Amino acid sequence: MLNALTVDVEDYFHVEAFASCISPQQWHQYTPRVQTNVERTLVLLDGYGVKATFFILGWVAQKFPRIVRQIAEAGHEIGCHGFAHQHLCRLTPEEFRSDVRHARHCLMDEVQEPIYCYRAPSFSIVPKTLWALDILVEEGFLFDSSLFPVRHDLYGVPNASRYPYWHLTSQGNVIFEFPPSTVRRWNNNWGVGGGGYLRLFPYGLTHWALRQINEREGQPAMVYFHPWEIDPEQPRISASWRSRLRHYTNLSTMEKKISKLIQDFRFTTFSEACQQLEVYRSQPVLS
Repeated sequence: MLNALTVDVEDYFHVEAFASCISPQQWHQYTPRVQTNVERTLVLLDGYGVKATFFILGWVAQKFPRIVRQIAEAGHEIGCHGFAHQHLCRLTPEEFRSDVRHARHCLMDEVQEPIYCYRAPSFSIVPKTLWALDILVEEGFLFDSSLFPVRHDLYGVPNASRYPYWHLTSQGNVIFEFPPSTVRRWNNNWGVGGGGYLRLFPYGLTHWALRQINEREGQPAMVYFHPWEIDPEQPRISASWRSRLRHYTNLSTMEKKISKLIQDFRFTTFSEACQQLEVYRSQPVLS
């Protein structure tokens, strides 16, 4: 089973946990670390011969275009993470279209090829922002990984499928959705696919969950992480205890966990992982 490995390329001051105390207008005041952390990530993946999909923030691509080229030249897939890392609940459909179009063009200018994969900042395509999927299709995207089938204070579509599927939008479009991985226990879905879940849980639990998904459920896993998560030396932001707990817990162990994960399981890019799926090859024919 080929699982999808994805990297959300943003800096430590972009995250939603700090959005209440750092505005986009203040980002220039912080020392960027994304370049060094991306290079470290590329070395890590290259050491095991693993390819991934990098969902790159348009702001990063515009400020550090070399990063995009480095990732593409290393043989990884380029995806779009929007431009200004704004939770979709704060955007109108027109603002979202402008944001994603700007980001996609920044990325395509660097790699000179279309960008087909998208992930919303903070998985913020939720029930009241499902309109975003129609805009993604209209803007040329074929794949999405934004609908997290969990209950969470910042994101989540609890009744969404846990497995990859063709999502039929309200406007009659289709886009292939590959949700971050979860396990089903106690009448609820629990995130296991990366980010804070990978940092917080013991590695043995993550290993068990991915084996469960691959072997018992016969499905590929979708794993994600951020370059800042392997940077325990990053500056500390003065924020609420909850935000600091979410952001800084177990940064020092994350790189080791990712190394174990990519040794214990088979990983590839988002679109390559989809190619093995019968459900992907059976795209619905719209009337």
